[in-house]
Amino acid sequence: MDKASGTGRAGSTPTRSAETGARTSPRAEPFTRYHRRYDHWFERHEEAYLSELLAVRALLPHGLRGLEIGVGSGRFAGPLGVEFGIDPAVEMFGYASCRGVHAAAAVAEALPFRDGAFDYALVVTTICFVDDPAAMLREAHRVLRPRGAIIIGLVDRDSPLGRDYLAQQANSVFYGPATFYSAAEVASLLTQSGFRDLTWLQTLTTPLAQLRDVDPISPGTGRGAFLVVRARRE
Repeated sequence: MDKASGTGRAGSTPTRSAETGARTSPRAEPFTRYHRRYDHWFERHEEAYLSELLAVRALLPHGLRGLEIGVGSGRFAGPLGVEFGIDPAVEMFGYASCRGVHAAAAVAEALPFRDGAFDYALVVTTICFVDDPAAMLREAHRVLRPRGAIIIGLVDRDSPLGRDYLAQQANSVFYGPATFYSAAEVASLLTQSGFRDLTWLQTLTTPLAQLRDVDPISPGTGRGAFLVVRARRE
């Protein structure tokens, strides 16, 4: 992974000895097969995308070395200045590279980086696709520096949009294999994995079909379909 060796903002390589970066997950198969359709979603739903992007940005550290776990086509990492990313769907890497992101083939449960390599980790609509969320969070904890931050964006299972995704799950190309979580479940996973000081934001209180502008951001949970939580590594 030459692009990630020694040229980042922190000035030293974040990589460690090669382990299982070539591992794949069956849940990545739709993103491999329909990568163009996936990337085009953000253009067809620009208001929703910008609402999510701004909510994530509000909790993201600035000017530090970051990693996006589940970087996909770089739709979040690119505009937010996140330098590195991993994803098992390598067909996405051309898009991510065009958006300035150095991507590596890996799964969230086995990150190919040394301990303490990053100041923060970003995870946007990825927790619902990983095989083992607890293992992902343990790996994120490992690659973060002390007091480093993890920022997770997710569709709240208990929101109207989350319930709609569940109802349509069997017919969805992308969300068919997904496991959706509530805010309380994600909070529990975070605390069990050694993260503290949780801060929540929410957006997309307007149904997607009715959304005509960027939706406002508000603190807390319970009203917005898209949640963002930031937590600190102990």
